[in-house]
Amino acid sequence: MAIAALRQTVEVPVGPLTYEDLRELPDESGLRFELLDGVLLMTPSPVRRHQIAALNLATLLKAAAPPNTAVMIAPYDWFVTDGRVFQPDVFVVPDSGRDETRYEGVPLLAVEVLSPSTRARDLGIKRLAYAEAGLAYYWVVDPDTPSLTAFHLVNGRLTEYARSAGDERFETVAPFRAVVVPTELIAP
Repeated sequence: MAIAALRQTVEVPVGPLTYEDLRELPDESGLRFELLDGVLLMTPSPVRRHQIAALNLATLLKAAAPPNTAVMIAPYDWFVTDGRVFQPDVFVVPDSGRDETRYEGVPLLAVEVLSPSTRARDLGIKRLAYAEAGLAYYWVVDPDTPSLTAFHLVNGRLTEYARSAGDERFETVAPFRAVVVPTELIAP
């Protein structure tokens, strides 16, 4: 849906948007809305392979994550600032035990599953914005390859520290112990 069509559905303010503006957008549009420095980022609904990979990874992370954490899946807001609101495909957060409309703080891990419409954004501006937010661990899953690339925050930059493709096992102990085999993420 283009901005013009969106404006016909709901009044979209001109200028930098805020979290409150974001909350007023129609959720029946089938789009995912995020904010980067007040700029609206719209993403179409993901394709089947993307959803299978995200669900399989969320299930794996739920089993591996330590107690007192929660595994969240999009669409759920990670509120960084009033002008920066993201919806990682999968992310692991300390569990506050409260019913929250958004997560405020820094996740233990955020994961984006690449799609043709999000590839450049996930590897580019979102990676930079996640680093600025202080995210220590960021994974990118490519369901088409299949592969997983792991990044760690070093000197303010998310730097690649591991890559696994096909049937190669990705084993990590940080931010918690987990084993991921990329081909298993795309199995229906």
